[in-house]
Amino acid sequence: MQVKIDTKEKFHVITPIEPVLSATMTDGIKVVLLPYLKNEVKNVVFDMSNVSTLDAAVAEQLLHIQQDFYENNASFVACCVTENVETFLADNELSELLNVAPTISEASDIVQMEEIERELMDDDVLE
Repeated sequence: MQVKIDTKEKFHVITPIEPVLSATMTDGIKVVLLPYLKNEVKNVVFDMSNVSTLDAAVAEQLLHIQQDFYENNASFVACCVTENVETFLADNELSELLNVAPTISEASDIVQMEEIERELMDDDVLE
């Protein structure tokens, strides 16, 4: 799977180049995204602005990846979802499960808020 990567201070923006994310790409998505959990900056914003079609297997894989990120104290936020993909997620009752923001800026805000939450929770554990 080909992607464009833009590294920010608190997160990486990963943008798939292909307009179709098919079932055959599920392993490729995992290979591209999961290594970020080993980085110092673990958070990922998955920019879906180029994606016009999403397969159910890919959507399910994204949910698993999102869970992996949260289990590792990192954020995973999808953003810039096209109308076709948004309809697909809603029709398959996935839009409530996947952390989606309308824009990269709003996804950045979510990442920063989740970072603050994790810091506050860490402080509570230490007390």
